[in-house]
Amino acid sequence: MRILYHHRTQGRHVEGVHIRGIVHALRDLGHEVSVLSFPGADPEHEFSPAATTGRGRLAGLVARMPGVLFELLELAYNLVTLVRVGQAIRRVRPQVIYERYSLFLFVTVWLARRRRIPIVLEINDSALVHRVRPLKLKSLARWIEGWCLRQSTGLVFISSYFRAQAESAYGDIAPSVISPNAADLHRFDPGRFDRERLRAERGLGDQVVCGHIGVFARWHGVDGFVEAIAERLREQPGLVLVLVGDGRTLPAVRALVDERGLSHRVILPGRVPHDDVAAWIACMDYAVLPDSNLYGSPMKLFELMAMGVAVVAPDYAPVAEVIDDGHTGWLFPRGELDACVQRVLDLATCADERHRIGSAARDYVVRERQWRNNAQQLLSLLPAAGAA
Repeated sequence: MRILYHHRTQGRHVEGVHIRGIVHALRDLGHEVSVLSFPGADPEHEFSPAATTGRGRLAGLVARMPGVLFELLELAYNLVTLVRVGQAIRRVRPQVIYERYSLFLFVTVWLARRRRIPIVLEINDSALVHRVRPLKLKSLARWIEGWCLRQSTGLVFISSYFRAQAESAYGDIAPSVISPNAADLHRFDPGRFDRERLRAERGLGDQVVCGHIGVFARWHGVDGFVEAIAERLREQPGLVLVLVGDGRTLPAVRALVDERGLSHRVILPGRVPHDDVAAWIACMDYAVLPDSNLYGSPMKLFELMAMGVAVVAPDYAPVAEVIDDGHTGWLFPRGELDACVQRVLDLATCADERHRIGSAARDYVVRERQWRNNAQQLLSLLPAAGAA
């Protein structure tokens, strides 16, 4: 089947991992997939900061525009999409269009309906949820979103929370599936790595390693976690934290670690290429996600679990849909940082439990959360004739 995958992202970081995962899984299932990206984006290859282009700098400038102007430009992008998707339809002659939904973007759905091509939208964002950058044209965004969700052939939500919000706000939306993120088991395979050698090279030796992988952003709560656990690390002298990533709160975390003299107990490698993430996870005994949000499906949760590294995580609904407390990970009441810290400290001396839960976490990902599973879910939304 010929599939046109359209998105309006820069294809960097997590969204690029997701796009590659779905595209490669569809191709592995025997489908022909053409990717139509935002001009200048190339999600099929990992973004490198050293490769920033003029277009990338222009996109950054646009993103810093005042809210109303930025949203009007998003709306105007429908004209660009009308031309580009129209050309792609004539060139590729797709039997299905799969689009990563973006706010204010409606013309792909309109074109698909006009050409009688099934269209499936993947919902990673919504005008209904709390946003770091508040919407100015909220009513218009919600009107467009409701129309798109009702007119599509099918919808892929990354969490039940997203679907419940959409059904409550927009009523009779298109048929849908819940499809959280996933992991590439070829890349995230603990058998590929010499764990002892990697730990020795990174000065970790035989210490117990609790790790974190991800963006240092307010909603991940790494800064608050480090501050809360700093004074209690002495309770577990064999425990080391390895917190991999970069972001807005990293300088504050580095300053705190230096101030408390904890550089030997809290390792901060910074951001690493996605190709190197698995090697860092291979060094970990277990992991922690201090915070998340009501609707997100953290990508690194699946990659950690795929490597047999179980996670201490907050009990937000999308996380609890993935982690079975005490079986494939450990949940704590969201917002209760003391409970998170206590669980991390307690697990430092529970090697058998860490191993048992980590093995179950990998088994779960192998069974249910490979990208192939996501591809099969989205294909299940297509009419029988179109899916043949």
